[in-house]
Amino acid sequence: MARAVLILIASTAGTVAAVRLLGRRPRLAESVPGKALAFGSFFVLPGLILVGGTNHHYEQAKSTAFCLSCHIIEPYGTSLLIDDARFLPAAHYQNRRIPAERACYACHTSYAMFGDVEDKIRGIAHVWHNALGTASDPVQIYQPFPNRSCLQCRHGARSYEEEAAHARIRAALLEGSKSCIMCHNLVHEVEKLDRFPRWDPEARP
Repeated sequence: MARAVLILIASTAGTVAAVRLLGRRPRLAESVPGKALAFGSFFVLPGLILVGGTNHHYEQAKSTAFCLSCHIIEPYGTSLLIDDARFLPAAHYQNRRIPAERACYACHTSYAMFGDVEDKIRGIAHVWHNALGTASDPVQIYQPFPNRSCLQCRHGARSYEEEAAHARIRAALLEGSKSCIMCHNLVHEVEKLDRFPRWDPEARP
């Protein structure tokens, strides 16, 4: 990640320097090397900066820290630290069933063909509503939580497959006529967090 940032800074500095040089000495653009410099300065380097910057932000936007940097999402970060195994996000986060550095992304991204793209578009909508003060509080998801987000990890896992309750409704879960949230219904519960103790990862024995 640091290398990508350095490349972006170097590309930007190179673009600015080349444009300033051509601005001071426009006759340089009359020669073949000058034309190559002008083409690179006005098209190639800005294109690299745009692609590189977009990719850098795209990767950064997958991080838990990025999601929780939004004020309205802060309580959802707190719910990851609830000291109660019944809390679905807390149990997943604290037991590393999902990558801790991408906790939000792991569960709230569609895994369809264009899932990443759809979620980035929705993310922009979230930022827009937050800036305008029109965001829902508490935050509402766009659609019922899909079983596929759970089953992508659970389906085929021994602890899931050997659970009798899962076996009875496995077909219904796969087809979506029944929801995982039906039973695992303590999710973020941001309005009730003050009723539960917190887990302190620093206070380990």
